[in-house]
Amino acid sequence: MSPVSPRSTRRRFLAAVAATGGVTSAAGCLDQIRGAAGRDAGERLSLEIKAPPADADPVAIRIARALRENLDAAGVGARVTPVAVEELYRQVLINNEFDVYVGQYPTRNAVDPDDLYPLLHSRFFGEPGWQNPFGTSDPSVDELLERQRTTTGEDRLDAAVELQHTLSEIAPFSVLAFPDELSAVRAGRYEGWLRTTGGFDTPLGLLSLDRTDDGTDGDWTGVGSSESDDTDGDGGADDPGESPDGNEEPTRFTLATTDGRITENRNPIAVEFRGSGTFTGLLYDPLARQYAGEFNPWLAVDWNWGSGGTAGSGGGTETDGPATTATVTLRDGLTWHDGEPITAADVAFTYHFLADTSMGNLDSPVPAPRFRGRASLVESAGALDDRTVKLGFATPSRSVAVRALTVPVLPAHVWQERANEVNVPGLDTDGVTEALVWANPEPVGSGPVRFERASGGESVALSRNPDHFLAAERPPADVPERFHGKPAFDELVVQRAPSDSTAVELVTAGDVDATISRLRPATVPRIGRTGDVRLVSSRSWSFYHLGFNVRRSPLSNTRFRRTVSDLLDSGRVVADQFGGYAVPAATPLAGTAWEAPELRWDAETREAEFFGEGGELDVERAKEAFREAGFRYDEEGRLRD
Repeated sequence: MSPVSPRSTRRRFLAAVAATGGVTSAAGCLDQIRGAAGRDAGERLSLEIKAPPADADPVAIRIARALRENLDAAGVGARVTPVAVEELYRQVLINNEFDVYVGQYPTRNAVDPDDLYPLLHSRFFGEPGWQNPFGTSDPSVDELLERQRTTTGEDRLDAAVELQHTLSEIAPFSVLAFPDELSAVRAGRYEGWLRTTGGFDTPLGLLSLDRTDDGTDGDWTGVGSSESDDTDGDGGADDPGESPDGNEEPTRFTLATTDGRITENRNPIAVEFRGSGTFTGLLYDPLARQYAGEFNPWLAVDWNWGSGGTAGSGGGTETDGPATTATVTLRDGLTWHDGEPITAADVAFTYHFLADTSMGNLDSPVPAPRFRGRASLVESAGALDDRTVKLGFATPSRSVAVRALTVPVLPAHVWQERANEVNVPGLDTDGVTEALVWANPEPVGSGPVRFERASGGESVALSRNPDHFLAAERPPADVPERFHGKPAFDELVVQRAPSDSTAVELVTAGDVDATISRLRPATVPRIGRTGDVRLVSSRSWSFYHLGFNVRRSPLSNTRFRRTVSDLLDSGRVVADQFGGYAVPAATPLAGTAWEAPELRWDAETREAEFFGEGGELDVERAKEAFREAGFRYDEEGRLRD
């Protein structure tokens, strides 16, 4: 395929949609009609931009201020409102109280086209969480989301590419950049910081760490490099659970973070308290985990598809086929942290519970606001015996269906008591169950660490689970060796720090082993001033974006949203707000095999996606775009309807 301009591609794409009876253009017209009906004639247009405060996310608030500056220059009234992280996501993801927000999409893995299904499908309109928080309702988007979910191979790729172009046109959100995860780590105690592609600040990343034997840097190789892909699993330490001198003294691994939500709430389905879920991901195990580019058995020992293709047990051994069912077998001898056995009934309960946390007790289902997309792949779940569960899927695509195996399995004897309805001030949604608002102070999971103690707003301590299959004398052969005997510490302590600079100071002083929250570019130079402290960098898939509330005028106008999106130059944002520690992007599937070629970030993309050159806004071009969107300016240069 020959390279073409993104703008010309957009025009041809829209022409093709119109010629085949598409509805994107019509939806844009309807948006303008609804927007005009919802505004008072002659009212000056203004927007509120919400973002986490600087101490929680120093990058997001800087992006918000840059957008405000360019909106002001273009005649749009704008103000930036810093909001505490949990409150921000309560307002955005539950109450839909926002115009524009700056945030990150929470994920530990590369974004899959099916991740966009709950994010944008109209069937999730009105649901809390990362279920269509923008309020999008576009039949063409729905159709493409269904196509990618129910097809395979080139057909699915074509649907994903077409979907990206459609989203680029209707702009319910605007992708800015994929950041580098920067951390300060103390050398000489642990190694393996970059052993997994997602970095150490993930469940598998923390499980990949090893204790050093001699207090040296171990296998240290520097910033931004990968110490070992270790896809064959032969890089683990012999006895990572012991201290370096071989005795049984407990070892502690301490992390400093500016995000203290885990110290106050450990509910894995409480969306406003969870980001990518690193620590709850250590407390609660799924049937399968994704690593080395494949979905691999975890709590499950294997799974077999019910029809079509070649049966397999994960690790890429399956071939695509019409997978309508899967029979999943659990490992033998699994237990919850409270000693109760883990059974297939718990697995079946989990899928029913994620679909309806009221368990049928209310007039309408109350789905969990997290894991909704993956759980919606499962249409039926039933235990065949204590170790075997049969799952029925809503898709014939096994490569999509297998994603449902990565949700955390929940203990039925704990969560079924949380299905009752509660009334909670501050939550503007019908049918709230206790499960959604419970802090889960002493979580009972099945993961390689278990809860020990917590001091709300200050710290939480998790200890090694000696009954986990990773801690067995002979861990399962199908689990990579680098995870055998893990974690490499007896206790994991997460300590809240008031700022990123304080977190780095704690590492420098030897009080903590590493930071695990976003660092400002200005903080990075401090890391190299002490010989024992290193900077590690890994690429995050949690892309930064502008989110638009399309329920509200003037954001109900598609061309208005697209114009606002084009007020920021992602390349300039990466240089100024991220200090270069990010990669600009124009699609949530950037960096994956699904990325639309015409939307790959380059000079042409940058020119097409920004009103200006070299990061400098061309105010007159921006104003002309607002005029073409159906708005006008008064004598003082203020934008009105």
